[in-house]
Amino acid sequence: MDIKNKIEAANKDALERMAKIQPILVDIELEAMNVIPAMDEKTILHAGPPLEWDRMCGPLKGAIAGILVYEGLTTDIEEGYKMAASGEIQFDCNHDHDAVGPMTGVTAPHQPVFVLEDKETRKKSYCTINEGRGKVLRFGGWGPEVLERLQWMKSVLAPALKKAIAHAKGIDIKAIISESLHMGDEAHNRNRSGTYLFMSEITPHLMETVDISIAKEIFTFMKENADIFNLNLSMPHSKLIADAARDIDYCSLVVAMARNGTDIGIQVSTLSREWFNAPATMVDGLYFPGFSEKDACPDLGDSTISEVVGIGGFSMAASPAIVSFVGGSAAEAVSRTERMYEITAGKSRTFSIPSLNFRGAPTGIDIRKVVELNEPPLINTGIAHKEAGIGQIGAGLTSAPLDMFQDALRAFGKKYL
Repeated sequence: MDIKNKIEAANKDALERMAKIQPILVDIELEAMNVIPAMDEKTILHAGPPLEWDRMCGPLKGAIAGILVYEGLTTDIEEGYKMAASGEIQFDCNHDHDAVGPMTGVTAPHQPVFVLEDKETRKKSYCTINEGRGKVLRFGGWGPEVLERLQWMKSVLAPALKKAIAHAKGIDIKAIISESLHMGDEAHNRNRSGTYLFMSEITPHLMETVDISIAKEIFTFMKENADIFNLNLSMPHSKLIADAARDIDYCSLVVAMARNGTDIGIQVSTLSREWFNAPATMVDGLYFPGFSEKDACPDLGDSTISEVVGIGGFSMAASPAIVSFVGGSAAEAVSRTERMYEITAGKSRTFSIPSLNFRGAPTGIDIRKVVELNEPPLINTGIAHKEAGIGQIGAGLTSAPLDMFQDALRAFGKKYL
C-alpha cells in the first residue's frame, strides 16, 4: 500500500473511532487534583499550548493571580502576581492533562470540574464549570464578586449538581449537542439551546436530591447564563471525541487546536503530543460599546476543540442567530461551513446541519488539505480585553494561521517520507 492510501485508511479509522465515542457526564469532582492526571497543589493549568509566565498575556496572568487567592495560597491579587512570577507554581496546558478550559482556561487544584467519560473506552475528560457572563476569572477579571461567585460554585452549585448527576446515572452530552444544532446553536459561541436541554435533563434529579431553595438558585444561575453555561460541557465532550483519534500511524488529522493570547497551536494524531505553534491571531468582530480592536487581546481559549470535531465555527450554518453576535450574515455563515468541507476528512454521523439538508458537519481537519488549498480553519470566538480585570469586550471571527499547519506537515513528511 502506498503512503497516500495508508494516510486515507488511517484518517478513515480516526473518523470511525471519533464517531463511536459517547461522552457521558458522569460526575462533578469537587477537587480537580483528585482526578486530573499529574496535577498537585502547586499546579495551575491554562488554555492553549504550554508557555512560561513571562510570555503570558494580561488576562491569563490576571486569572492566575486571582486563582491563587481562591486557592488560599496568597491573600490578595498583587501577592498572587508575585507568587506566580516566583517560580513556585508549575504551569502547564489543559490539553496535556486530559482537560480543557474556555478563554484563559485556568484550572486549579481545588476547583470543581465536570467529569465526562466514554463508557466503552473508559477515557475521561475534564472542564471547570462556567462562571457565566460579566466580570469573570476566565477573562482575567478579579474582585470580591468574582471570588464570591467561585466560592458559591464550589460550596453550593457543584455539590448539588454532583448529587443530581449521580441520581440521573449520567447525562448524554453528545445527544444534547446534536439536538442543540437543530435548535440554533453551533455549540461554541451560542449554547442557549444546549443549556436549556441540559436543564431539562437535570431538573427532575435536582428536585429529587436538593432543597428547593438551592434548586431555584441553580436554575436562576443557568438561565441568566444560558448562552454560555453549556460551553463547559460541550468542550470536554469535544475533547473526548478528538482524543479518540490520537496516536494513529499515518493519520494526518488535527486532534487539538488551542490558543492562550500569546500562541495558537495544534496537535496532530500521528505526531503524538507535539505542539506546532504560531502567534495568536487578532479577532475581527463586533465590540461592546466603548471598546475597539486597540483594546483587544489576541485570541485565547481551548474552545477551538469545537472546530476540531466539526461544531463551532465549522457549523455556523446551523446557527443563523450567531451572526448577530460575531458579525456577518446568515448567507456568509452557510458559506463558511461549506468551505470547511474542503479541508476536512469526512462528515459527522452525529452532528447535522438543517439548513444544508441535514448534511453531516465537516469533521476531521486534515493538515494536508489545509496547506494544499491554502484554506485555514475558521474560528468564531469571544474577545477579551488585553488588560486583566476588564473581561469580555466583544466577539467575532478569526482564522487559524497557516504557518503551524505547514510546520506540522513538514514534520509529518519527515516521519514518513
